[in-house]
Amino acid sequence: MLQDNGRTGYQHLGVGVGGVADSHAAGWANRLLGNASDAVLVEIFLGNFRVRFDYASEFSVAGAEVQWRLDGRPIANWQSHRAQPGSLLEASMASAGLRAYLAFPGGVDAPGICGSSATSVGEGLGGLLGNGSPLKQGDVLKFSPHQAAAGVIRRVPTQFCRVYGNAMRLRVVPSNQFNKFPPASVQQFFASRFQVAAESDRMGVRLQGRPLENPPGSLTSEAVSSGAIQVPASGLPIVLMQDCQTIGGYPKLGHVYRVDLDLLAQARSGVEVQFSLGDAAESRHELLLQKQFFCRYRERNYG
Repeated sequence: MLQDNGRTGYQHLGVGVGGVADSHAAGWANRLLGNASDAVLVEIFLGNFRVRFDYASEFSVAGAEVQWRLDGRPIANWQSHRAQPGSLLEASMASAGLRAYLAFPGGVDAPGICGSSATSVGEGLGGLLGNGSPLKQGDVLKFSPHQAAAGVIRRVPTQFCRVYGNAMRLRVVPSNQFNKFPPASVQQFFASRFQVAAESDRMGVRLQGRPLENPPGSLTSEAVSSGAIQVPASGLPIVLMQDCQTIGGYPKLGHVYRVDLDLLAQARSGVEVQFSLGDAAESRHELLLQKQFFCRYRERNYG
């Protein structure tokens, strides 16, 4: 489906933010081509994707390992490439991670709804036709074809190419309801090793494991955002993701750092998740650094 940085400023109308689930991988896919950080690109869930080029052009790939092939030949992930007229780009089922990103020069042309072209299936907004429909066979993606100078290929530095494994640690900022949870329940939360449940999606990642004891009861509904850790009566936490609702009444133990949500967006069913206590200042600082890094590189420079 088509995604960008999402819709901000419309939550009071019940319109969710949406946008790319993994801003690290999507950010690199756009940066490899010199695109603006909010350029529209393709988010591919689990692979099984193909597209044919009508014109010679650059493109870039990042994120989940989907064994990209160009005209039948394997090509590297986390890198830009060049396609010739008639070239066929294919992705297999993901072997690691969940979401791969495919970017084109200048971004894909798509109508803007509330300032964004991000696909929100549940809300019927965004995407290629503006009605929230995912991409389907026969769809035509329009962008500005560009062929880089001979030999110019960009690669993400090795230290920023993520390897999606079977365990992760996520940092948490305590919420305004943190103190409503019994101390023993909080201690259990940070000491536990949860597993990602198969029922997880872009709305929320459900966790399995030993339920937290005596969570607070449901509260008056209030605004929620991605990263919020809701704890329903079952005692099993739910981490809200990009397509989450705008209000909710489950008590919230905390919020996962926004930069750490990129890792969770790539977590397959069964991946082990542990939490550690962080603080709001560190969370804001790391998010600011990430945004500055991807937003400052807006002009194409193919020299």
